[in-house]
Amino acid sequence: MKNLYYYLSTLVLLVFLTACKTPPAQTTTADIMGKTWKLTELNGQPIQLKNPKNNPYFKLNTEGMRYEGHAGCNGVGGTFEIKPDAMRIKFNQGMSTMMACDDLETEQRFTKALLAADNYSVNGNTLTLNKARMAPLAKFVLQP
Repeated sequence: MKNLYYYLSTLVLLVFLTACKTPPAQTTTADIMGKTWKLTELNGQPIQLKNPKNNPYFKLNTEGMRYEGHAGCNGVGGTFEIKPDAMRIKFNQGMSTMMACDDLETEQRFTKALLAADNYSVNGNTLTLNKARMAPLAKFVLQP
């Protein structure tokens, strides 16, 4: 009889602990979709802008699977493909306006990073675009 109580208590405790366990957090498309992401780093270096008001950013829209944003001087946009379960992303060559400005070099590096990225990671309010297993191409912070 003592063994029966022991086994039942163990079973109840095990069921209780399993029920209280929180499921692991999963990154989904909702984590990055429909939000504005402001550029903070390119190739591991903080961006240095001559005009900080022109900070590059982008936003992913589910409607039409389109991205839009501002590269620093010019507007950018196009289509993208995403596989959230594998955290894969591909930005397709899109359109851009063609105005000259002081931060044109940063703009060109930003656009190049978008087009080169093939995967991403999200850590809190930080989005990182990567190419294969190399160092991050670009880091972004979520805008309120």
